[in-house]
Amino acid sequence: MVHLKSTREIERLRASADLVGRTLAEVARHIEVGVTTKELDAIAEDYIRTHGAEPAFKGHRSGNNVFPASLCVSVNDEVVHGIPDDYALQDGDLLSIDCGVVLDGYVGDSAYTFAVGTLSEDDKRLCHITYEALNEGIEQAIAGNRIGDIGHAVQSRCRGYGIVRELCGHGVGKSLWEEPQVPNYGRPGEGRAMRSGLTICIEPMINRGTDAIETDADGWTVRTADGSQSAHYEHMVAVHEDGPDVLSTFEYIEDVVDAPYELSLSEERA
Repeated sequence: MVHLKSTREIERLRASADLVGRTLAEVARHIEVGVTTKELDAIAEDYIRTHGAEPAFKGHRSGNNVFPASLCVSVNDEVVHGIPDDYALQDGDLLSIDCGVVLDGYVGDSAYTFAVGTLSEDDKRLCHITYEALNEGIEQAIAGNRIGDIGHAVQSRCRGYGIVRELCGHGVGKSLWEEPQVPNYGRPGEGRAMRSGLTICIEPMINRGTDAIETDADGWTVRTADGSQSAHYEHMVAVHEDGPDVLSTFEYIEDVVDAPYELSLSEERA
């Protein structure tokens, strides 16, 4: 069942999303070669709790599996839901971090892919394309459009890349994952019609190689089946008749790190 949000509820969600952006920026300040993903998770949990919220992911249950950390930290061929551990970051790593909080009963949820040191040109392009696909998907989040319009926009920007199909965006509110599902592929004019007050997470998960994925024995970590690199960006969006209202923000993060790499015209056409 889809719950349309009131203006008051949307502002509560915006406050939660804002804290996620600030948490990711705090984590970004500590991303460097040699830092472990577990250390980044500890920084995030402390920041979240210090600011009066709870980590949304820690203790989240999926079947018999309970997620043990505050961040999902996915490195290189890990697509999503990576569990922070003693892995020390290396130069050239792609680092996708998904963060969720619960503030005053409302969920904030956003993700960003960071560069560790110097990325390859192929990974720079992957980040750029995925970031742009997110923005193009958001442009379709307008009352009267359909969910398929979002997926089609993402899919169209990511031609030549593996678009993960088994995982998707979702509704968000007082629960971390609400209806509707928001796939990163689709046909324009198809799927559920969007109405004003709908709040969703749009989150392209794009691979350099195949779209096929596998799940590790831990029951959480999802990685590309062919070992190719993956990128992931996510925003929370409220749907209105006059256009999308992006509730989350990357501004705090991009005060700390460079935005995903701008491409030259020749690269755009490649």
